Amino acid sequence: QVQLVESGGGLVQAGDSLKLSCAASGRTASSYAMGWFRQAPGKEREFLCATIKSGLSTYCSDSAKGRFTISRDNAKNTIDLQMDSLKPEDTAVYHCAADEELHNIVVTNPIYWGQGTQVTVSS
Repeated sequence: QVQLVESGGGLVQAGDSLKLSCAASGRTASSYAMGWFRQAPGKEREFLCATIKSGLSTYCSDSAKGRFTISRDNAKNTIDLQMDSLKPEDTAVYHCAADEELHNIVVTNPIYWGQGTQVTVSS
């Protein structure tokens, strides 16, 4: 099992950048593919980006490409989400997730989830 804790959320203005981090504990992060999701009030959860176990390949949704970048540091058991040019519609709770299978993160439903961190973007 792995436990995930997100940090770095907050209140920012439109156009700002923000970097979220997710710390993994328990089983080492390198055992899992990991990713980021978000859920805005009244909306379904949305996949953003994922990275394979080694971190050598990453995948992002069309809505995340160009503004969001995922990275991981297996030595520190962390993954990050760098978000640039933030917009008010990026306001949501951001969650990191982990699964042994990348497919479950990108396509279906990963097993392990963090509690989330709130990001609020003001106009």
